[in-house]
Amino acid sequence: MARQGNLHSRLVAWLKILLPLAALGLLSTLFLLSRSIDTTNAIPISDIDLEERAQQQGASNASFAGMTDSGDQVIVNAQTAWPDVTDPNRILAQGVVSRVEMPSGDVIDITSDAAEVLQRDYIATLIGDVVIVTSSGYRMITEKLESRFDTLYAESLAPVSGTGPPGKLDAARMRLTTDPETGDAHLLFTGGVKLLYQPQNAEE
Repeated sequence: MARQGNLHSRLVAWLKILLPLAALGLLSTLFLLSRSIDTTNAIPISDIDLEERAQQQGASNASFAGMTDSGDQVIVNAQTAWPDVTDPNRILAQGVVSRVEMPSGDVIDITSDAAEVLQRDYIATLIGDVVIVTSSGYRMITEKLESRFDTLYAESLAPVSGTGPPGKLDAARMRLTTDPETGDAHLLFTGGVKLLYQPQNAEE
């Protein structure tokens, strides 16, 4: 009886060791099967997209703030901006929104689809659906506008049209400058100017 008892005890002891090991082996097999990866089904990578990102070292939601010689505060924001790979002096931007706040209290807001900036020359050319809105009541639209960062100066390179306190305006060119005596912003229209006079009290 003692012999059978010893055998039974030994069998139970071995089973206590072997059964957990077998369970671990089964679990490991299931884990490996569930984690099997198809190495042939890799995520596709676009070589063109990587090349474009490497070349266009740009920024999203880029912003710039500065001040002109006459104390005008200039704030420019762009949805995207990146340097021209062929000309380090040239910066390209899209979705441009800018504001000029003058010491006189006048405010000028300018938006455009795109812009080209020449850093060394302090020149920015706004391109595509350029909208100029002044606090004095003018709202003008053109397709191309050249402006400067070091002083308040902008000139349209395409016909302009819009509205102002006098009424509806159309002209071949428009120039924005500062009056050196008063510091106020001045708009000068030239080249076949057409004005449809609409008095402010016409509705009364």
